Amino acid sequence: MKIFVINPGSTSTKFAVYEDETIKWKGCVQHPVDELAKFEHVNDQLAYRNEAMHKLLEDNGIKPDFDAVIARGGLLKPTPGGVYRVDDKIKHDLIYAEMEHACNLGGLMADEFAASIGCPAFIADPEVVDERIPEACLSGLPGMNRKSIFHALNSKAVARRYARLNGLKYEELDLIVVHLGGGISVSAHCHGRVHDVNNALDGDGPFSPERAGTLPAADLVDLCFSGRYTQRELHKLLNGKGGLTAHLGINDVAEVVSRAEAGEEPFKGVLDSMLYNVACQVGARAVTLKGHIDAIILTGGIAHSQYCVDKLSSWIDWLAPISIRAGEDELGALAFNAYGAMTGSLPLTTYNPE
Repeated sequence: MKIFVINPGSTSTKFAVYEDETIKWKGCVQHPVDELAKFEHVNDQLAYRNEAMHKLLEDNGIKPDFDAVIARGGLLKPTPGGVYRVDDKIKHDLIYAEMEHACNLGGLMADEFAASIGCPAFIADPEVVDERIPEACLSGLPGMNRKSIFHALNSKAVARRYARLNGLKYEELDLIVVHLGGGISVSAHCHGRVHDVNNALDGDGPFSPERAGTLPAADLVDLCFSGRYTQRELHKLLNGKGGLTAHLGINDVAEVVSRAEAGEEPFKGVLDSMLYNVACQVGARAVTLKGHIDAIILTGGIAHSQYCVDKLSSWIDWLAPISIRAGEDELGALAFNAYGAMTGSLPLTTYNPE
């Protein structure tokens, strides 16, 4: 089974070729900021990124004889997790998505490429996976409900791998998955469904290297009316210039960790506070699972840091065994989902948002 994987990011697009679940080739195209600046909207980059993809394949002598193409999902309407065949509904909601992000290009790129070579196009576990229990959705103001936007692809993939390595089924386990990256999400997986998770994109849960997380509400209202920032600038503070970046002026976690290990302030205090915020979210997810937790999985780039793992573990290791799955393998996760869909080991899910 020959599978082509597409993962568009803000300034790059990653590609891979898999045979079944074994990677055979990996490539990446960097998109210079000055070139991207020519496009008013992210979706305007579709032809540009497609051209770069075809050139990369040609330069590397890769023939487009794939059995399936799969791409990163995108900011669709809330939908359950699973593997989706790209259809007209998905394409429409990617083109007219409420939030702009390069991930919205993935399904569109996969659909065009797959159509040209006569194979199916898939997406899997998009960022907007929503399987929450009703109690997890409301906030204290009508019309301002909590959102489910998180690292669904990696979180579900590491949960499934944990189950497989232990001879179990994902659908039989209660897990807390902590994705530690530029954004941080803490999700409660109850028998194969994510019953609660913070909105890791723009304002919920712990602060992270680039995101502000939950803020004191009254202070945020005052800041909005202070005249110091435009609406766009305030959104950037929530996602892009918040968290470690706001406190320390850098988002390089390796440097922050190095200076924290040396006891340098404010680096140690800020980093430890971020990890404490994460631990508090883990405690909240323990409530979601009613105290029955088979394992806590730490994943994402920050999980490579022993300092961060040790500090976080010191607050949560009494809740459940901790498993470390450092880094993120979105390309592998996508290939796993495409292979499962093609072989029938994973069911296809119908995209039918309310």
